[in-house]
Amino acid sequence: MSKLKVGLVQQANTDNRQNNVDKSMAGIRACAAQGAQLVVLQELHTGIYFCQAEDTGKFEMAEPIPGPSTEEFGKLAKELGIVLVTSLFERRAPGIYHNTAVVLERDGSIAGKYRKMHIPDDPAYYEKFYFTPGDLGFQPIDTSVGRLGVLVCWDQWYPEAARLMALAGAELLLYPTAIGWESTDPQAEKGRQFGAWQTIQRGHAVANGLPVIVVNRTGFEADWSEVTGGIQFWGQSFVAGPQGELLYQAPADEEVNIVVEIDKKRTEDVRRIWPFFRDRRIDAYQGLLKRYID
Repeated sequence: MSKLKVGLVQQANTDNRQNNVDKSMAGIRACAAQGAQLVVLQELHTGIYFCQAEDTGKFEMAEPIPGPSTEEFGKLAKELGIVLVTSLFERRAPGIYHNTAVVLERDGSIAGKYRKMHIPDDPAYYEKFYFTPGDLGFQPIDTSVGRLGVLVCWDQWYPEAARLMALAGAELLLYPTAIGWESTDPQAEKGRQFGAWQTIQRGHAVANGLPVIVVNRTGFEADWSEVTGGIQFWGQSFVAGPQGELLYQAPADEEVNIVVEIDKKRTEDVRRIWPFFRDRRIDAYQGLLKRYID
């Protein structure tokens, strides 16, 4: 299929898992009612963003895959006949946890999963305490709506991740995300952060000739440790076309269930006029395998 209707569910979360799940499901239904064939949820949509502080008790939020969430959301995907991208806190084994995106097929089965590869460790984003880096590589997931290059949040800053997904045949780049402003950030810094975030992802679209779908959470979440003033998630989920053109951008402070139509055929058209893949000097990129070139 050339034309694809993609649903984005941008939501605010609380520490009540069932309320979060109900909200995600309502958003999925709203998108399906608008004709969505693929629906993408934000990062860790079943709970709060628990990485604001280091707390061993938060590991109780993790679950196996397959598990309760894949069962619940798989049933909904089958009922609605859609492909669904979820984002879960995976308990793989005692002491091994991942930040994992799971793609559910329209029959409710698990089409594939991606474990977040790049793990941040910054004030209010202490993810290295919780997540083991992914070990599944940058492999697109084949579905009935196309080959999906699924990445997660911090991955979106790395052009290597987007490129490897594109080189492996991804037709879309998808980024479930949880990013916002820490309470002490001044307004000018907030503007710079958001501008850089959107710019680099639009750059991935340009460099790879692919549509990019980014779904971010919104709303304020307090830091339960009271070390910081909490995070105001900046929402503004967006869709960019293969030349980086903005097809849609959500508001910052609203929950949104929206469907955006993309034309996958434009990838072929754009790559014919901007043949970046043809002109890559693969014989000269060995330095990319080094941490730094001294």
